[in-house]
Amino acid sequence: MASLSEGEVTNRGSMWELDQNLDRPMDEEAGRLKNMYREKKFSSALLLRLAFQSLGVVFGDLGTSPLYVFYNIFPRGVDNDEDVIGALSLIIYTLTLIPLLKYVFVVLRANDNGGTFALYSLLCRHAKINTIPNQHRTDEELTTYSRQTYEENSVAEKIKRWLEAHAYKRNILLILVLIGTCTAIGDGILTPAISVLSASGGIKVQNQNMSTDIVVLVAVVILIGLFSMQHYGTDKVGWLFAPIVLLWFILIGSVGAVNIHKYNNSVLKAYNPVYIYRFFRRRWNSDIWTSLGGVMLSITGTEALFADLCHFPVLAIQIAFTLIVFPCLLLAYTGQAAYIISHKKHVADAFYRSIPDAIYWPAFVIATAAAIVASQATISATYSIIKQALALGCFPRVKIVHTSKKFLGQIYIPDINWVLLVLCIAVTAGFKNQSQIGNAYGTAVVIVMLVTTFLMVPIMLLVWKSHWVLVVTFIVLSLMVEVPYFVACILKIDQGGWVSLVIATAFFLIMYVWHFCTVKRYEFEMHSKVSMAWILGLGPSLGLVRVPGIGFVYTELASGVPHIFSHFITNLPAIHSVVVFVCVKYLPVYTVPTEERFLVRRIGPKNFHMFRCVARYGYKDLHKRDEDFERMLFECVLFFVRLESMMEGGYSDSDEFSVPELAGTGGGALTSSAFLQGEKTCSTMCSNGELSLSSQDSIVPAQSPPPPRSSRLLTRCSEGEAASTVGDELEFLNRCKDAGVVHILGNTIVRARRDSGVVKKIAVDYMYAFMRRMCRENSVIFNVPHESLLNVGQIYYI
Repeated sequence: MASLSEGEVTNRGSMWELDQNLDRPMDEEAGRLKNMYREKKFSSALLLRLAFQSLGVVFGDLGTSPLYVFYNIFPRGVDNDEDVIGALSLIIYTLTLIPLLKYVFVVLRANDNGGTFALYSLLCRHAKINTIPNQHRTDEELTTYSRQTYEENSVAEKIKRWLEAHAYKRNILLILVLIGTCTAIGDGILTPAISVLSASGGIKVQNQNMSTDIVVLVAVVILIGLFSMQHYGTDKVGWLFAPIVLLWFILIGSVGAVNIHKYNNSVLKAYNPVYIYRFFRRRWNSDIWTSLGGVMLSITGTEALFADLCHFPVLAIQIAFTLIVFPCLLLAYTGQAAYIISHKKHVADAFYRSIPDAIYWPAFVIATAAAIVASQATISATYSIIKQALALGCFPRVKIVHTSKKFLGQIYIPDINWVLLVLCIAVTAGFKNQSQIGNAYGTAVVIVMLVTTFLMVPIMLLVWKSHWVLVVTFIVLSLMVEVPYFVACILKIDQGGWVSLVIATAFFLIMYVWHFCTVKRYEFEMHSKVSMAWILGLGPSLGLVRVPGIGFVYTELASGVPHIFSHFITNLPAIHSVVVFVCVKYLPVYTVPTEERFLVRRIGPKNFHMFRCVARYGYKDLHKRDEDFERMLFECVLFFVRLESMMEGGYSDSDEFSVPELAGTGGGALTSSAFLQGEKTCSTMCSNGELSLSSQDSIVPAQSPPPPRSSRLLTRCSEGEAASTVGDELEFLNRCKDAGVVHILGNTIVRARRDSGVVKKIAVDYMYAFMRRMCRENSVIFNVPHESLLNVGQIYYI
């Protein structure tokens, strides 16, 4: 908070000064715990093992593209050998420029555990662009909250100020992120459909009289089995994934090499990029855009490579791609091209027909298994994306099940799982062919890639501080490849491409409306929070009967007393002896170490027995509000009281309630830690390493000399009103805990004003209201038993 001039403070009056000092945010409250958290270091052997494991989780989708690429490039057949060589040349250099150079060696450096929202969270840490303004500088002290500082007149500083200057710029950036996220969710629907349908098509190759409906039925059965197993989690079946995908890459690479030798090694000419020019020249007046849309499918799965980054270090993914995935894909496509030149009529099912008869059925089994693995990787990425969106206030509350205790990001979302299954079956049974599904798939993939390209520009300038020449080079090379593919996919909207746009639009409306109403609700909470001066005027009893027990008041505010509390105490005759305001806060980081999760401080004088606890989480963190969470909250308060008493022992004016000047130092400095391990130690740090105590408000860093006594607002607290010793207060807290705990939850209902427009009324009164009814209640999310729950409702008109 910026310091105010003496005249401003005088004019506003002592009550305003009192309110500000009692209701300060936790400025410098979270001194970083040194030597408690370390990023993982990986040995060479472990890196190789992780590179092997990444094959099953990251590269399955990219690896199954040879099943359907050439059919989508030449849906009407092949007439000329040069066309095949030109298409192969396009595939080779598209794989080189997009997955290899752009993603593996550039985009993966923006490692915040993957995905479009991860890029957005990285930007939010370097500029104040988060549309929910609940961040505070204490959050920047987290070990995982890495950020850059800029020189005053640097390009990065100017761009930062430009982004922060107007709200519409932040909204445009959010809309761009939501578009990329929604199309990535569409990938989670289209990938299983096209991968499983393409793999199932191998049944028909050996029996040409078989009906297409049987192939579709087999694909639907496989899809039902795939989605039905999701609740077991990838951790339990993941040990099979990497060997299957490795076997798949060995198979397609070996078959490709054999086909090059057996049929036509002249296809190696395709590594000369001049054949790309000849390909465009030959097909410009015919169906060049159709062919480009098919080539686009050769890099599908690249976006999942980035979204699934949460489990593996960047170097492991780079090793796996450069040593195994990239060479095997080049061999597979080159071998298929050699076979097609010799068998032009077999382009529709070139992959299966190019397999030697001796290994056909084993290859079919491996292909089907690889298609399932590819689908699993994309489905898991979809769960991860939705969890990130939910944590950042952009998705309705849904049940999230963590399926692994060892891996942070392995989750299962039942509601989303069945929605994906229904949509997958609808797409598969509705289209029944790879071509139209491929058109929809390509449209979704290219939009995600374009969004990633645009988001990388501020990342390179703000986070990496790259020279503008490098930024321009990156965006020109990326757009030079992606824009033609985007045009090709858009031209196929009437041939199936509309599906991905409809899916993305539906999810975009859900996410944007939910986020809009969430922001408005937070603004209402901020603007209507209760004045601490008013709370202080009620006295230690808060104007009510203080009954034994502890009341946990859940609020979205990290500072201030929420409006629901005043609503509560003005409508009920009693309040609990101890009140703890609990703020569960998600930060734009992938994880918050458990040692740095909880912040605790006292609100007001001791005899008010009011505390605040802020629980901070990253978007990958496991968050359970259960008995353990309740226990940790209580232990944090107990530990705070002990530490406060220890610091108070050296303070001479312990009987005095003092409020430092507003322009002086900020709030206290306490980070409660290590309660998960049952430890009773904690580190307390300030910017200068010195601490002093105010009996009013926890621990205050002594950053400047104490103000003159004449400038303080003094309030005498009688010994009968405050706990005489720390033992008395601890005993009092334990008695309250034994008397019972009540969880007080606010239920703010948002409604559109009567004079609002039709669109706003539909969005708020119907869409948002419907989503609130359908999504999980706060009490269910919090795992609060009904006998301990107290809901306080209020209506807010926007």
